[in-house]
Amino acid sequence: MTLLCLMGTSLLAQNDSNRVSVKPYGFIRNYLTFDSRKTYTVVGGEYNMMPYDELWNEDHSEDINDVASLRLQALTSRFGLDITGPRIFGWNSTGKLEGDFGGFGTNNTVLRLRLAYVRLNKGGSELLVGQDWHPLSGNIMPEVLGMAAGAPFRPHSRTPQIRGVRYFGYFGYTAALLWQLQYMNNGPASASNSASTASVAFAHNAILPESFLGINFKSGAWYLQLGADAQLLRPRTHALVGGVTKKVDETVSSITPTLYAQYVAGGWSVKLRTLLAQNTSHLNQIVGYAVTGINDDGSWTYSPMKASISYLNIAYGRKYRLNMFLGYMKNLGVGETLWLDPATGDYHIYMKGGDDFCHLNSIYRIAPSISYNIESFNFGIEYEFTGATYGDIGSDGSISINDNLHQVSNHRICALVKYNF
Repeated sequence: MTLLCLMGTSLLAQNDSNRVSVKPYGFIRNYLTFDSRKTYTVVGGEYNMMPYDELWNEDHSEDINDVASLRLQALTSRFGLDITGPRIFGWNSTGKLEGDFGGFGTNNTVLRLRLAYVRLNKGGSELLVGQDWHPLSGNIMPEVLGMAAGAPFRPHSRTPQIRGVRYFGYFGYTAALLWQLQYMNNGPASASNSASTASVAFAHNAILPESFLGINFKSGAWYLQLGADAQLLRPRTHALVGGVTKKVDETVSSITPTLYAQYVAGGWSVKLRTLLAQNTSHLNQIVGYAVTGINDDGSWTYSPMKASISYLNIAYGRKYRLNMFLGYMKNLGVGETLWLDPATGDYHIYMKGGDDFCHLNSIYRIAPSISYNIESFNFGIEYEFTGATYGDIGSDGSISINDNLHQVSNHRICALVKYNF
């Protein structure tokens, strides 16, 4: 009903003035997914990240996480409005408003904002303000059928931002300032906030927004980008010192360089991204940060975790399309000694998925698929093999190579039926 009201109001505005046009779009999408093992997922299980480690019972005879599941869901059916407006000071103006029902909640039909932005462009220049894909995600993404769209190997986030793009012939640049909303870094709980409710504040309290700068090359079928993303977090604003609550000044900074390459022509599509990730849990990657020391004034010192993450996606065809996705991530640790909590005997590490993945060594994925595509209908099936290697945490956050290093794997079969309008 809300969508119909929005569309009706927009169309009336269009009738009153030819200066604004609104085009509705969307699709009805159903996923049927089978998993051979309990996996870390979001959006009601449609968004598959990786298999959980072994969880043995008391007599070590059964792995409690070795449980299969099957589900059919249409939560990510989508609707949106493409808006074309008047020229503003010589610039073309457009906008987009997009949502789905993937904000998984107690009633399983929570409306979720995906995109909401205004864009101005003229010649080789573009300015965007609002919520759009993170520059490390981009609108150009792997052609996998699964909802996760290549995560945790592909950075995945839609976030509020101010972004500028400028081209001079074949070369250009992308610069952006970004703020967190739906995709957030993990961090410590405070006396008044749980870690989940405080997550947005970790970035906002640092004042300086996340920033991205990329150098682009675009010519014919080729697109290349070399860039880096910089982030500053303020995990805590106060601490208990000698029985008195005191303000503390503590931050953790990180820089993530990346290289992206794409070739699209004649039914072929080849996409490659590699990055040296630092503290990218807000991009749906299993890379966080850790406490490395405790100071006399009650403040903590931190260091970002690092990981090498890459994916390669190759697709061919039109009506019948074949696709292969390959992804790999390797935990590189922190690079310095972590602080060991004498009270618990644990390290304080904050990352996507919480404590379950602090002892993750590596992940890899092989995902072939085939799809049938006509103008308004898509059907496809995908086999996704994800292997995760776990072990003991070393003092620098990396995983010790010893007898405890072991692999668990998940076999996911995903069938997609999609009707576009």
